[in-house]
Amino acid sequence: MPIFADQSREQLRQMYLASWRKFRAQEPLSALEGQVAAVIAEHPEYIAWLERGQEVLGADFTPEGGRENPFLHMGMHLAIREQLSTNRPAGLAALHRKLCEHFGNAHDAEHALLEPLGEALWEAQRAGRAPDEMQYLRKVEALVARVTSS
Repeated sequence: MPIFADQSREQLRQMYLASWRKFRAQEPLSALEGQVAAVIAEHPEYIAWLERGQEVLGADFTPEGGRENPFLHMGMHLAIREQLSTNRPAGLAALHRKLCEHFGNAHDAEHALLEPLGEALWEAQRAGRAPDEMQYLRKVEALVARVTSS
């Protein structure tokens, strides 16, 4: 079961705020809090907003509003890192390494993976099923072929 499966939107957002607060205060972090804080630190464009504290908990992000959802964006980074740590789907870690070589860093490689992951999640949600890992992997393979051939 995914580590966030039983948490509400507010609980998840609270975890981001608490992880960042503890990181900034140089308090001990759990492994998960350390991962969350690392992702936040890699997104300076979100830090001032997150530091508003409790007021960000109820923020809504709709396509009509035109604002990217920072929690979703950072959550997808965490999901990709989990996928890479387990190499699931099989072969993803090798493809990520190729993207790292192309972009020169892991963060930009993860950003490239956000689109195929988002598509896989959207398609699964729309169909009411679990994401199709093989279809996702094929999209990542096509992405790697496209960006590394240019």
